[in-house]
Amino acid sequence: MSILLYEDSMVSQLAPITSARVACSITVASYTLLDVVGWIGLPIAGSFRKYMRGLCEQDLPNVRTLGTESLPTGPGPTLVLNCRLVPSVETFSTLQKILSRPDPAAGIVWDRDQVAAVVDPGWTWEQIAAVADGSFEQLLLSAHDLPRLDFPLRLMSFPHEVIAANMSCIGANLEHRLNTGRYQQLSDGVFVEPGAKIGEYVLTETAQGPIIIDSQAYVGPYTLLRGPIYVGPGCKILEHAAIKDAVSLGHTTKIGGEVEASVVEPFTNKQHHGFLGHSYLGSWINLGAGTCNSDLKNTYGTVNMEYPCGKAATEMQFLGCVMGDYSKTAINTGIFTGKVIGVCSMMYGFVTSNVPSFVNYARLFGQMTTLPPEVMIATQKRMFARRKVQQRPCDMQLMHDMYRITQHERDRFGDALGF
Repeated sequence: MSILLYEDSMVSQLAPITSARVACSITVASYTLLDVVGWIGLPIAGSFRKYMRGLCEQDLPNVRTLGTESLPTGPGPTLVLNCRLVPSVETFSTLQKILSRPDPAAGIVWDRDQVAAVVDPGWTWEQIAAVADGSFEQLLLSAHDLPRLDFPLRLMSFPHEVIAANMSCIGANLEHRLNTGRYQQLSDGVFVEPGAKIGEYVLTETAQGPIIIDSQAYVGPYTLLRGPIYVGPGCKILEHAAIKDAVSLGHTTKIGGEVEASVVEPFTNKQHHGFLGHSYLGSWINLGAGTCNSDLKNTYGTVNMEYPCGKAATEMQFLGCVMGDYSKTAINTGIFTGKVIGVCSMMYGFVTSNVPSFVNYARLFGQMTTLPPEVMIATQKRMFARRKVQQRPCDMQLMHDMYRITQHERDRFGDALGF
């Protein structure tokens, strides 16, 4: 028995979140889908976008990345899962029920009109490898005639759904963390792993959910923590910060100011004053002092997001920004409600529109120019060195690949973008 995780064509709609990571590595409420699937205990293989494979081979050692080595031996996968599944305890419970069915016949699980899972499809690894460089939908189409299995699996199709899933899943996900027995209760509703440190005069509120602080994390003095909150390993929360209401902080992050209902991926810095609310930040981002985002319209109406594929009605009243990996803001940058910021961009002043990848964005000053990948490779090297991370050829190649696949974002701005 084995599990195959696959990226379908809809993964592009999750950009910029998925520009620098595979969809099964998106953090939601402290877990990724790789974490959730790993609890099942079966061998895992992955069919990912071609330009992501070298990175996955090195960063996901527990996943057999198809297209980088010889094919797995033995029969094909027992369970085929869409990488866009919400990484929640509910998803894990559903997968357990699927695998333990008394009638193990093949079938397909849908989420609305999208394939969420295929059970015992009878595919060989050779068949899967044959479509790895093309469209996985070819195999999915062959499974459409399978009986429909009635199991609740949810997919994330747009970036704002990642933020919504983080808020809806964080209670159950943190409860699952506590059930692992890794954490010691420091006070009512506050749990820490050995090695975590909390400064003096930290105010904690846990009526709405627990506060979990992982190993080697540090919380500075005079800080407000209002659960549910997860603080990842090696995270540093600076003094006078206010972290509250469904916040998930990745490992090795530096956080200050006010953060509410947001996901911050590993190695990102938001260590100065300023507000971040109902937002998603990728990895290796730095927000300058005073950077704030708006997460509520002046009309108090729901937020409509504008994506390359068109507008999406979110039905969310509170929704901030989505920022791709390696992007940065200057001091006192103001980001308007519901803006999407690509990877590897630098922002100055007010961000009043979506920002394409690989640009210097200063529309307030009448300027927006292309940022070459060579500049970002040099920046990446300096950033990695600060965190004692070795820059690898696959990291540098990722910059070139992302620049290539995001060209259409810059093309949409036409004459407004100076080269």
